[in-house]
Amino acid sequence: MDLRKIKKLIDLLEESNLAELEIKEGEEVVRLSRVPTGGMAVAAAPVALQAAPLAPVAAPAAAPAAAEAPAATPGLPDGHVVKAPMVGTFYASATPGAAAFVKVGQQVKAGETLGIIEAMKMFNQIEADVAGTVQAILVENGQPVEFDQPMFVIA
Repeated sequence: MDLRKIKKLIDLLEESNLAELEIKEGEEVVRLSRVPTGGMAVAAAPVALQAAPLAPVAAPAAAPAAAEAPAATPGLPDGHVVKAPMVGTFYASATPGAAAFVKVGQQVKAGETLGIIEAMKMFNQIEADVAGTVQAILVENGQPVEFDQPMFVIA
C-alpha cells in the first residue's frame, strides 16, 4: 500500500467520528486508530500505523473509563469503580474460549486491559486507570453495558 493511500485514510479518519479504521489489501493490513484526549470527546490525536496480520479481535483504541468515586451502590466493595465509557457489548476475553483478561483477586497495573466493549463493530479495550487488586467484576461476558455502568472495582 503506498503512502498516498495511507495519507488519504488518515484524512478520512480525522474527518469522521471513527476511533479506528482497518483496511486489508491482500497480505497488507493498515490499522489507524486514535486515542480520545480526556472524557468522551474525540479529538484529532496522533495516528498510529501498524502493518500486521489480521487478528481475530482488532486491537482498539484505548478508552480510559473510570470515576474516582468510592462505590456508592449498595453491595459493591470499597475501591475505585471502573465504569463503561460507552454503550456496547462487554467481552471478558479477546476470543471466545480464551482465558479472561482479569479475575477477581488478580493484581492489575494502570493501563492493563480489563475487558473489551464492542460498539458498532469496533472493539474498544477497557483499561485499568489505577493499579491494585480486582475486588469485583460486575458484568458478565457477552452482556450489554450502558454508558457509565459500573464494570469493575479495583482496590
